[in-house]
Amino acid sequence: MRETITFDDVLLVPKYSEILSRKEIDLSVNTNEDFLDLLCPFISSPMDTVTEDLMALSMSNSGGLGIIHRYNTIEEQSRLVSRALVGERKQVGAAIGISGDFKERASSVYEAGARVICVDVAHGHHSLMKTTLKSLRDFFDDNIHIMAGNVATLEGFNDLADWGADSIRVGIGGGSICSTRIQTGHGVPTLQSVLDCAATDRDSLIIADGGMKSTGDIAKALAAGADLVMCGSMFAGTEESPGEVFSTQDGKKYKVYRGMASVEAQRDWKGTHNSVEGISTTIPFKGSVLDIIELMKKQLSSACSYSGARNLKEFMSKKEFIIQSNSSQIESSTHILR
Repeated sequence: MRETITFDDVLLVPKYSEILSRKEIDLSVNTNEDFLDLLCPFISSPMDTVTEDLMALSMSNSGGLGIIHRYNTIEEQSRLVSRALVGERKQVGAAIGISGDFKERASSVYEAGARVICVDVAHGHHSLMKTTLKSLRDFFDDNIHIMAGNVATLEGFNDLADWGADSIRVGIGGGSICSTRIQTGHGVPTLQSVLDCAATDRDSLIIADGGMKSTGDIAKALAAGADLVMCGSMFAGTEESPGEVFSTQDGKKYKVYRGMASVEAQRDWKGTHNSVEGISTTIPFKGSVLDIIELMKKQLSSACSYSGARNLKEFMSKKEFIIQSNSSQIESSTHILR
């Protein structure tokens, strides 16, 4: 039985740097696709309290990518895609499932302008995923970017790559409102999954998904081998996330944030619920996501600077991880009030 690690277990060792300004650092991601030009590695999650048209538009304008969720009608999702394409960069993704209307949904959002189709399921290493990916690739050929997942292992990553996925979401059970590991006993720490999948000899992009609480965690995921990161809680609770802002008696503002496997999300979408592998909660209102993304860019640029890296590929090649003890974790946090 092997031991595994996740974000709080490790630190990156600072390296000699000649970088004089964060402006020297290039955070862009090379996807080798004309219709997917990303200036930063951030993707917003396809959740109904994270990404609809306003979030997708803001992500695109900031150089990232938003994936519009699938927990709506085909017509509604396609309208959201169309409305998200009024910006300068015109990049938007849309999620589909692996059964039922997935072909019709994929065709409709493609006609609406989406060129990234995200095959969005909790357990992506599955026979239905194989069928769906092959069907999408046969129908669309190379005219779309197919994102798929989630997987937790190198075997799962390689299989999805071989089945036709251009990028693969890596991470099972690590999301802040996900209870999969508690309810099913299954999962792998997200950073460990990224490290394992980084050993692939396939060309598909690695998307770290879940468990990242800060830009420091994002930096660790990218250093470990991820090309991109998908975030839910970090972008939830903003002006651009779906849902109403409400105030409590003390005047503080909040928004709802919920997992798509929560009772509330399942009942809203299909009128009933099956297994429950997520929760619904409220989080403080954060203001505009544009400000959050700009801060994340600055913090990630600082992370690259600490490693003496001018771009994300160089950052990955220069990384050196060390394990930190429990005492080190306490020292790593702000601890003046302890």
